[in-house]
Amino acid sequence: MGLTELAAVLAVTGAVVLVVRGWDVRLVLLAAALVTAVACDAVRGRLGVLTAVVLNFLATFSNEKFVVPICSAMGFAYVLRHTGCERHLVLLLTAPLRRVRWLLVPGVVLVGFLVNIPVISQTSTAVCIGPVVVPLMRAAGYSFPTIGACLLLGASVGGELLNPGAPELLTVAKVTKVTTQEQVSRYLPGPVFVQLAVSLAVLWVLSRWWEKTPESPGTAVPESAPEPPPEKVNFLKALVPLVPLVLLFLAGPPLHALDVPDAWVAAPKDGARDIDLYSTRLIGLAMLVGVLVAMAVTPGKARDGVTQFFAGAGYGFANIVSLIVTATCFGKAIEGAGLAAALGRLITDYPDLLQPLAAFVPLAFAAVSGSGMASTQSLYGFFFQPAVDLGHDPTAVGALVGVGSAAGRTMSPVAAVTLMCATLTHTNPFVLAKRVALPLLAGVAAVVALRMAGVV
Repeated sequence: MGLTELAAVLAVTGAVVLVVRGWDVRLVLLAAALVTAVACDAVRGRLGVLTAVVLNFLATFSNEKFVVPICSAMGFAYVLRHTGCERHLVLLLTAPLRRVRWLLVPGVVLVGFLVNIPVISQTSTAVCIGPVVVPLMRAAGYSFPTIGACLLLGASVGGELLNPGAPELLTVAKVTKVTTQEQVSRYLPGPVFVQLAVSLAVLWVLSRWWEKTPESPGTAVPESAPEPPPEKVNFLKALVPLVPLVLLFLAGPPLHALDVPDAWVAAPKDGARDIDLYSTRLIGLAMLVGVLVAMAVTPGKARDGVTQFFAGAGYGFANIVSLIVTATCFGKAIEGAGLAAALGRLITDYPDLLQPLAAFVPLAFAAVSGSGMASTQSLYGFFFQPAVDLGHDPTAVGALVGVGSAAGRTMSPVAAVTLMCATLTHTNPFVLAKRVALPLLAGVAAVVALRMAGVV
């Protein structure tokens, strides 16, 4: 191992320690990127890595590929919460659970998974289903840590990967030129559903054991009030969260049932359409249409709809885009230090490691950084060329990276969705992260094993 690789390893180790000790993830990743870059340039006697990190910071900070889909999706999520549309979707999905209580654990996870598909944001998913499912499960006698684990797994296990608007898919699409709609219809259902099925099954088994053990000191709060009677579902409002999802599927392959004029999204240059720009803005347009529909079906709250949209967009930039910016800088520094090349050589020497590493390396990075999007953006490029060289479909490898990143985010005690679930259930985020870790690791291991066997 050379001096530059050693500097990178030390920076990664230091970053892990500081994040575990509670330091801000963005500060840690940016500092680690700068330290690694300076050390590499000092060893080589010339500026190079530091320049790349700075340029990457500025480019990612203003990258439309992230800002438009993430901020518009978060704006849409805020409007859904403001208008109550997301709540009616949750009420519709949880209605059967009120009559079949023994299915509460898998039911809550599935509800979170389904809501996360149109909402995309894991934190927003937890916020919208928490007030409904927490009292429901508490009234059935479940402990808060178990409720929090179900809420966390459902909201974050990877439902957003089945939405063509997910930013992770744009990262893969930019490199492979495979549209997000095709990724969702062809590449992702197998790995995502295997991950969901295995992790859910393991969590369900573990929950039966957890509930035989008294709650740990400090996790319980005074007994909740009895579960309130269910609200009447407004089916029109319940359908509003699905509007952008339906539009994106109709506009993309294989349906192509909806023709969105280029002039509305991205006018072609020199007669050729910029697929990346078109897809990015199409997502933003779909979210805006969803906002208008939400305001139309709730005219009493329409006045503040635009305010809520921009509040959500600001939240998305401050809490999600910022993390992607610092994580990509960290990834660029690691790449400049030579670790990416070393990983490529390792995969070339041991080809069977490609798919396990494509899933578990992003998992580890996401667990440290708390962001699945940042992990995918930073690390997918490390696996693209080795996949091509070995004759693997790089888009299929991208699906593994996405599933691994989602699992790592879910088991991260510093992820925003983990912190939100801990707040909603009065538990420690480290307790929740520990409870979902084994189910998620089992799920990712199953995905990798079946992929290597050619099943998914």
